[in-house]
Amino acid sequence: MDASIHGLTVAGKTYRSRLLVGTGKYRDFAETRAAIDAAGAEIVTVAIRRTNIGQNAGEPNLLDALPPSQFTILPNTAGCYNAADAVRTLRLARELLDGHALCKLEVLGDPGNLFPNMPETLKAAETLVREGFEVMVYCADDPIQARMLEDIGCVAVMPLASLIGSGMGIVNPWNLRLIIDNARVPVLVDAGVGTASDAAIAMELGCDGVLMNTAIAHARDPLLMASAMKKAVEAGREAFLAGRMARKFYSADPSSPTTGLIGS
Repeated sequence: MDASIHGLTVAGKTYRSRLLVGTGKYRDFAETRAAIDAAGAEIVTVAIRRTNIGQNAGEPNLLDALPPSQFTILPNTAGCYNAADAVRTLRLARELLDGHALCKLEVLGDPGNLFPNMPETLKAAETLVREGFEVMVYCADDPIQARMLEDIGCVAVMPLASLIGSGMGIVNPWNLRLIIDNARVPVLVDAGVGTASDAAIAMELGCDGVLMNTAIAHARDPLLMASAMKKAVEAGREAFLAGRMARKFYSADPSSPTTGLIGS
């Protein structure tokens, strides 16, 4: 695949795939690996509070199925509800991953809707950037706060499309466009994607990538859905770069020639 079309550059490193995939909710580590292979993902995100990557000796280790030599592991702070817990979690992750700096910050505000707590997110981002972390950050679809996170030094902003695990798709494309049009760092949709068309729409809007987990893991056939998501992200990116035709309300434009018709 042409990296100039499909390559995603984050924190100075370029990846062929613009699809990032989570590692939770699968039947086992074997299914996790198979789904990620089908998706073609190179960056895989891991909830440090829920998944063993070496902190629990004697338990199955995800890194045996997804070795860091083959994938970029993106530790995340899922399950954290304040800045202090998020920072502590990512310090542990960096230690377990031999100094790996790239991380995904999320600080939640409510266990019912999993919406981000933005004041705590901003506070955690400031600390992590100051400590040398390369922070990709889950955030509200608020263009002002997205810019604030960028100004702090986050390497990517990741506004939600809709609530985590909801599968509702992109409920506010206009806010996403405001963020995309003003961002100087990659913008990736994070949370709410339910099916391939949602991923394609995100990419057609101009997002640099899409992160998902539940949409693949909870599909009736996770491997087939992973393959569909891979194609959708690629198609959406190509459509964005191609530039769609203008919408013409109340006006038709024949696709066939209107001169030299038979019988005219």
